[in-house]
Amino acid sequence: MSNLLQLKNGKKSYGIRSLFEDASFAINADEKVGVIGPNGAGKSTLFRILIGEESLDSGEITRAQGLRIGYLAQEDKWESDATVESFLSTQSLTPLWDLKRMAPSFGLSLDHFSQPIKSLSGGYRMRVKLLFLVASQPDLMMLDEPTNYLDLETLVVLENFLQSTTSAFLLISHDREFLRRTTDHVLEIEGGQMTKFAGQIDDYFEQKTMLREQLEKAAMSAQAKRKEILDFAARFGAKATKARQVQSRLKALDRIENIEVRALPTTARIRLPEPIRTGKSVVTLEDAELGYGDRTILRELKLELGRGDHLGVVGVNGAGKSTLLKALAGELAPLKGKFELGLNVEVAYFAQHVAERLKTEDTVLEAMGEFAHSDVKRQEILDLAGSLLFSGDDVDKKIRVLSGGEKSRVALGQILLKRASCLLLDEPTNHLDFHTVEALTQALAEYPGTVVIVSHDRGFVRRTASKILEIQNGRAEFYPGSYDEYVWSVQKGVLSQREELTNPSATASSRETETVKFNFKETKKQLERDLRAAEKEMAACETAIEKLKQEMLRLNEKLLTSSGPQAAQVAREIGVKQAEIDHLEAKYLECLERHDVASRELGSLAGTENRRT
Repeated sequence: MSNLLQLKNGKKSYGIRSLFEDASFAINADEKVGVIGPNGAGKSTLFRILIGEESLDSGEITRAQGLRIGYLAQEDKWESDATVESFLSTQSLTPLWDLKRMAPSFGLSLDHFSQPIKSLSGGYRMRVKLLFLVASQPDLMMLDEPTNYLDLETLVVLENFLQSTTSAFLLISHDREFLRRTTDHVLEIEGGQMTKFAGQIDDYFEQKTMLREQLEKAAMSAQAKRKEILDFAARFGAKATKARQVQSRLKALDRIENIEVRALPTTARIRLPEPIRTGKSVVTLEDAELGYGDRTILRELKLELGRGDHLGVVGVNGAGKSTLLKALAGELAPLKGKFELGLNVEVAYFAQHVAERLKTEDTVLEAMGEFAHSDVKRQEILDLAGSLLFSGDDVDKKIRVLSGGEKSRVALGQILLKRASCLLLDEPTNHLDFHTVEALTQALAEYPGTVVIVSHDRGFVRRTASKILEIQNGRAEFYPGSYDEYVWSVQKGVLSQREELTNPSATASSRETETVKFNFKETKKQLERDLRAAEKEMAACETAIEKLKQEMLRLNEKLLTSSGPQAAQVAREIGVKQAEIDHLEAKYLECLERHDVASRELGSLAGTENRRT
């Protein structure tokens, strides 16, 4: 596999703060790599270094000859009058007519090309940026938090693009499900080090746990041998007859390597204060119209939330999700209709850009305490700050020196300290790292109060929302199925939309004609080829897995009799073999799924042929 880019012994610091040191990794062609790590670990800085916007303090970056890198930043500065067409024409290696031909696969129509980019919603801007990436014909793409603020439809477009692209890419994201669907490697940036893992994000967590357990066992073994030698020297050091043995063992002590097991990173554990008790009804909207001035966004809105309801609000960007939350928060009065809060109900509202409202000269502690409920004590504020990863002197940091993720955690802390009976959360997971998202998910799932959530993070919504409200075409209605069923319907809708954009003249009758012309013989041959290919790959996977398992047995036996650096090396070899097994097992399951699909379609095809004859 050809090597595209390699970082060797990289070091980067800002003043006394070291981001990473002696960092090394390589990216090969066709690899799809998810980049993860705590906020502030240096993920975005690494991207800026790789594209040449910043430089290493020391170390070396080697790039393949003629390597083309495409960079998708978190934010872009658009020319005020730039149209989609003029933007795509700049520095493009792909002819404009070819881009227009490809545009429907990104959910873009030809009409979008004449529109100013700034007039488009965030979702459509992302689609334009993706098309621009394709236009630059990159060998390696780097995408920095591309899922932030995307609606589900655009998220599906982005996901389809990353699944089908032949370019290698590095992708920074905290969305575990998105990474699971799009990547086959993980690059971890943590504690100043970079470690690359083979396999999907779930494989990464399993491998990391297993490697830690193996290193801990090796470290304990080394510690036990060290203690045994020291005890022997203490018992017999004064005896002349044992002097030679004591000296020999003390020399052996120097050969026992100190195996370092890094401390686990601090993770957030969010404890939500018990909400104030309310009546059964929490908030009511009846025959309401919501909008701004003469512009109506939502109409005929009927919504009643009870105590303990957990509601996920879904819909495309611009449909009115944030407008609804503003109305529920009391920040936007209905143009018509009735809005009413229940008995003792207090609302806490986390908006998308709430972190920007923080006072820059406040400390973390002052900012969190500003909106805390009167019953909340200083120690409770400190405890929550600690659970959001602000410990020790961090609580005295000024807001102005914090990263975007840190500011989001402060703003989130302000909301949670209100002891509100109704939480309104608009994209609360943006800029939060894996561990904080997981902690917030668990806390909200157990929260006895009322929660209304808008989020692009599918795993977050699935685990926290028990009801789904869909906003579409100016109206809001409860979705009759589960959130997973809603996601499935959106995915199907996006595929259908892309087909219509690609061939807008296709009608129901033309599609019916295509069905009549369906080539049974050729389709049957292709399905049979697919079936045989899947069976062949499954057999190869089984053979390789069995061979690796035999090697694992040998290495485990070797580990029991090893010590010092040899034990550490064996532990690393076991981790590599296990990663290979996990990757092959995942591949086997994919082949098995392809085999089952081909078998079912062959059976269906046989039934259709019987009916025709």
